[in-house]
Amino acid sequence: MKDVIKKTYVKNILMFVVGIALTAMAISQFTLPNKIVGGGVSGISTILYHTLKIEPGLSTAVINIVLLLIGLKVLGKKFIIATLAGVGLLSILVQVFSYLPPITTNIMLASVFGGVFYGVGIGFALAAGGSSGGTDILGRILQHFIPHFPIGMLIMFVDGVVIALSYVFFGELELTLFGIVTLAVSTYAIDAVIRKLNVSKLAFVVTDKGEEIANKLVSTSPRGCTIIDTVGAYTHGNNKMLVCALKDNELPAFQSKILEIDPHAFIIFSESSQIVGNGFHVYR
Repeated sequence: MKDVIKKTYVKNILMFVVGIALTAMAISQFTLPNKIVGGGVSGISTILYHTLKIEPGLSTAVINIVLLLIGLKVLGKKFIIATLAGVGLLSILVQVFSYLPPITTNIMLASVFGGVFYGVGIGFALAAGGSSGGTDILGRILQHFIPHFPIGMLIMFVDGVVIALSYVFFGELELTLFGIVTLAVSTYAIDAVIRKLNVSKLAFVVTDKGEEIANKLVSTSPRGCTIIDTVGAYTHGNNKMLVCALKDNELPAFQSKILEIDPHAFIIFSESSQIVGNGFHVYR
């Protein structure tokens, strides 16, 4: 059990770091150099960089720290401490990546791929239980005062205001429209990442060697299974059905172990959108 907890902890840290790195790359390599404002603190940093020449890493850090201080009483110390790590790492990586030449200067490619990188990065960070700061802090603060509004709607409202500011400062309607494209793509990417991480498989195995197969699976994998007595409608023979929950990458080894004991086993794999408990983590 300790090994499983340790492995999960390491996996979450790696996922969090990769997520923050992808988010920083989206800002420094795609949206910032092309003046695309897709909302959030990164959008405000883009406006400040192109109007006042304030370095993006500095403005990202300062804005997030101000938001955290405002939300200290509302959000609590635990949230603030957890978010500081993400804010610090994001600010550093945004500044480091900004010294590299942009990957593309094509505004359409920048808006789409910037949205993809940003969305996937934020999705990974959220799934790892972390936060990169930004408008989700302000969204949570607003939700404290108007709790009947969903957090997603509040964050979208804040992002919409930031995108509108890009038109005020840059005066280019096309840039504002590309900002909306980036926001839409990143929102879809975040949802897609969370959905994908939650997808698991259910396996139904009908066999006359249920006990033997169950012992094999339990002793050689972190997954358990449930044994159900069954009766064949055609043969009227008594069999066992094993019900097992597992991840995609566990399917080949799972199937191999079963067929090794019973080559005639009847196996059905079904997709589950979410499994809770017993070694399965729900990403939100």
